[in-house]
Amino acid sequence: MQHHSLITDPTERLARKRAGAKLGWYVHAGAYLAVNLLLVVLSASSGRHWAVFPAVGWGIGLAIHGVVVFFLAGGSNLHERMVQAERDRMARQGTRS
Repeated sequence: MQHHSLITDPTERLARKRAGAKLGWYVHAGAYLAVNLLLVVLSASSGRHWAVFPAVGWGIGLAIHGVVVFFLAGGSNLHERMVQAERDRMARQGTRS
């Protein structure tokens, strides 16, 4: 297995970076499910339904993480399209900096 700093191909490096970001989100989602399932069991056993509060708070963070990974950081090519649009705009204006 190659270390990221040894990879010279930019496409391979980008692919590994994106795959790592997606894997990180899946790990985050798995931890969210496991911990919140435990909290629901503890909440139900105490007769109170307090587990919804940490689930909602953490769920918001998980959703933001998902948006960044899958929509803004290249998962949907949004970033590349925005970079290309900026290049095109700069080329039309003759701007290089």
